[in-house]
Parts: sequence; C-alpha cells; structure tokens
Amino acid sequence: MGGISIWQLLIIAVIVVLLFGTKKLRGIGGDLGAAVKGFKKALADEPSDAKPQQNDAEFPPKQLNETANQNAETAKQKDKDQA
Repeated sequence: MGGISIWQLLIIAVIVVLLFGTKKLRGIGGDLGAAVKGFKKALADEPSDAKPQQNDAEFPPKQLNETANQNAETAKQKDKDQA
C-alpha cells in the first residue's frame, strides 16, 4: 500500500498521451533535453579554479550616498515646484 503500481503508471501515461498527443509530448521532451544539455554545457564551461572577485563594485561607496542625497534633493525640489 502507498506505492504506485505499474498499472497506475500505465493508466496515467495513457491519459497524458490522450490529453496532449504524441507530437506535443515529443516536442516537450526535445525541449527539455536541449535545456538539460545546455545547462550541463554551461556548468562545464565555467572554470572551477576561478575565484570570485572580492570587490565587485567599481566605485567607492561614498558615491552611492552622494547619489542618494542628490536624488532626495531633486525629489524635494519637484515637490516644492508642484505645490
């Protein structure tokens, strides 16, 4: 009890084939296979010894603060202009 028997799997397979048709199932299978193949190729192409860079940002954090302050000031000016 609790398991799926071969007969239940066979009935499910027949229902799926009747619902979708063999051409659509073949296309879905081909697309899925190509996706898996592409995923495996992408993993294989990535060098395993490459270390990620510690400094991803190309700008100092100070610029972020300045930009945020400038954006806030610009928003305040727009609000004043609208009022």
